[in-house]
Amino acid sequence: MYFRKPQSGDYPTQFETYVKVVPEGDLNELLCSQEEEILASFRSCGEELSMFRYQEDKWSVKEVLGHIMDTERIMSYRLLCASRGDKTSLPRHQDIYVSLTNFDRRPLVDLIEEYRTVRAATRSLVRGLTEEELNRSGVIIQDKTTAAALVYFILGHAAHHLHVFRERYLSHLSKF
Repeated sequence: MYFRKPQSGDYPTQFETYVKVVPEGDLNELLCSQEEEILASFRSCGEELSMFRYQEDKWSVKEVLGHIMDTERIMSYRLLCASRGDKTSLPRHQDIYVSLTNFDRRPLVDLIEEYRTVRAATRSLVRGLTEEELNRSGVIIQDKTTAAALVYFILGHAAHHLHVFRERYLSHLSKF
């Protein structure tokens, strides 16, 4: 489904960084093509390099993928709420999830499969939405956010971490 790119006022200002990097287009196609990019990128490092951190205080490869999944799950729930017209104020999402779990204990192949499942659920939700539902809004803290803006956030957040992954992880891993 092609849907116009959200404009300022459709989402909290904190979303701007993520929304601006996503091109306007068919939401399902954007989700599918990005999924393939993410899968190819994370598969390319393999289990033996999946514990790599480009600095001691940075996330491992597995933790980056775990963070992408956790954020997509949270934002998909918010997308569901907004698309259904739920105006309940939802709390801001924190980055504590990575520090409170241990993605590194799991095989990378399992995390990749889990990511595929998470993205498939997001695609299914988005595919089932009408234009009217995508235009509905929800509330995060006190900021109005349209359902469409949440799809763009999901895409932009994943794009941001994919860019960081390629720049700071894969560039180092290619030396091994």
